[in-house]
Amino acid sequence: MLLVVVGPTGSGKTQLAIDVAERVGGEIVSADSQQVYRGMDVGTGKATAAQRARVPHHLLDVCEPDDKMTVARFVAAADEVIAALGRAGRPVIVAGGTGFYVRALLLGIFDGPPADPALRARLAEEARARGIAALWTRLAAVDAAAAARIDAADLVRITRALEVYLITGVTMSEHQRRHDHRRVPPRYPARIVGLFPPPAVLYPRIDARVDAMLAAGLLAEVEALRAAAFGPDHASQQAIGYAELHQHLAGVLDYPGAVERIKRSSRRYARRQASWYRSWNRPDLSVAHHADASEVDLEALERYLRG
Repeated sequence: MLLVVVGPTGSGKTQLAIDVAERVGGEIVSADSQQVYRGMDVGTGKATAAQRARVPHHLLDVCEPDDKMTVARFVAAADEVIAALGRAGRPVIVAGGTGFYVRALLLGIFDGPPADPALRARLAEEARARGIAALWTRLAAVDAAAAARIDAADLVRITRALEVYLITGVTMSEHQRRHDHRRVPPRYPARIVGLFPPPAVLYPRIDARVDAMLAAGLLAEVEALRAAAFGPDHASQQAIGYAELHQHLAGVLDYPGAVERIKRSSRRYARRQASWYRSWNRPDLSVAHHADASEVDLEALERYLRG
């Protein structure tokens, strides 16, 4: 049995997951596509050292910023951790804002073609020459549904969607439709708790969160990544907060402009995250929507995890 805590950035997922884990002696599996990278701590909102000392966290810091973390790799790693925790009798709380990772963990992924290094190299060169947005526009022309779900700066997912189409002649969206997530049996029994504060509450919280990250050293973190040769050409560095500060350090954006762009992008991302779960239509895996963690019945979650 899994407890899955979801919601947009800044909604309080991490703290809620820790509170539940402490009640039941559980451990947390991160479902965040950016927290997997080492050296990207402040800008991804990773659990602090103090929080990790209270509750063990898994799938943080598992690869370098120039490595490629795919959804298939995430699911395989999460399955391994969940199995080990099950053998140890430890309750599992999955927490993270990457909806695609959560869905893949619970419902699987379609059996797509293997990566084509030569094709990916050509697409990467096209992105360097014309910009990632141009690659996204190319995707939108052949698979508008996939492009609508994928951020125009997300080079990894844009490349994969184009790769699937160019190899198979069938769009990523059509492959996913055939792997109908409304009908496939769940891979795990799970209860999903969602935190979805209203915009009037969430957006000021997001702005304050960005300010706190900057005060905690986000700019220095990006400078350290650049010094280690992890520049904006790496997919991991296209994450919100990192991409804008790379542009600032390159002289493209002034500092106030970069900060405002981070806040605006974070708010937009939060809207997409909330929309993802509004479209979730599995009665057997329904998402319990809460405006705030104070509305969550922790005793009920404890009873569920204790079986």
